[in-house]
Amino acid sequence: MTEQAQAPVFSIQRMYLKDLSLEVPHAPQIFLETQQPAVEVGLDVVSQQVSEGIFESTVTVTVTTKIGEKVAFLVEAKQAGIFEIRNVPAEQMELIMNVVCPNIIYPYLRSNLADAVQRTGFPPIHLAEINFEALYQQRLAQQQQSQQAQPEQPEQAGQQGSGIIVPGMH
Repeated sequence: MTEQAQAPVFSIQRMYLKDLSLEVPHAPQIFLETQQPAVEVGLDVVSQQVSEGIFESTVTVTVTTKIGEKVAFLVEAKQAGIFEIRNVPAEQMELIMNVVCPNIIYPYLRSNLADAVQRTGFPPIHLAEINFEALYQQRLAQQQQSQQAQPEQPEQAGQQGSGIIVPGMH
């Protein structure tokens, strides 16, 4: 094989908003509340192979905002990207799918989420920057601990997820 055939390939094929759900269950009364809301943010990264050399990475953010016990608004957004990745060593693929791809996708997600929340009449939620590498390393450490505590269980076919919850991040 030629050198060019073996060269690593990484390119963005498409960015898209895969899903957006927004609820304001206590409107219009919730707009009369004056106390500061509590914000909880959940984050997840899932990746899968779509076809030979083509992968999808999806970053999901769920924001639950409460005033007292009432939900002011709940928004969940899934931003995805389709990437062509070829000739990359297998040991680097998990890092690419859980760190590199989410770092590319996340700014689009932040923008879409802030825009959607602002359209409800609430101030926009500006999500903090995320260090996906630190979260990935944290997830690996948790997996190692759980594997030591119990026997290995098979993962969902072709999918990886992080299931990260970040309370109070906004």
